[in-house]
Amino acid sequence: MMARHETYFLSGYRLMWIMCMFDLPVDTKPNRKAATDFRHFLVDEGFEMSQLSIYARFCSGKEHYDTLAGRIGRHLPPQGDVHLVGFTDKQYENIVRFSSQRRLRARKSPGQLALFD
Repeated sequence: MMARHETYFLSGYRLMWIMCMFDLPVDTKPNRKAATDFRHFLVDEGFEMSQLSIYARFCSGKEHYDTLAGRIGRHLPPQGDVHLVGFTDKQYENIVRFSSQRRLRARKSPGQLALFD
C-alpha cells in the first residue's frame, strides 16, 4: 500500500514575514545594555535590520511566525514597547522603499534554500 503524502505548495500567500518594531529606553547604562541585548537576540534569530529599530525576518508560514513571536515574547527587555507585525510574502513584495529621496528597487524574498536554515 502506498503512503499518502500531503503536498505543501510554497505560495506567496502562505509564506510570511515578521517585522519587529521597538522603542526601547536608552537613558541609562542598564537600559542601553538591555536594548543592545535585544537587538543581538533578534540578529541571532535571523532577523535583519530594516531601520534602526525595525527588524524583519522571513517565515515559512503561520506556525513559524507564531514560534518566533513566542521566542521574542520570552526575550523582551524589562522596559519599552515592542510591536510585531506579520504579513504575507506577496504583501512584502509591494513595500515601496525610498532612500535619500530616491525610490529603491523592491526587495526579493530569500531563495528556497534559505527557508530551511
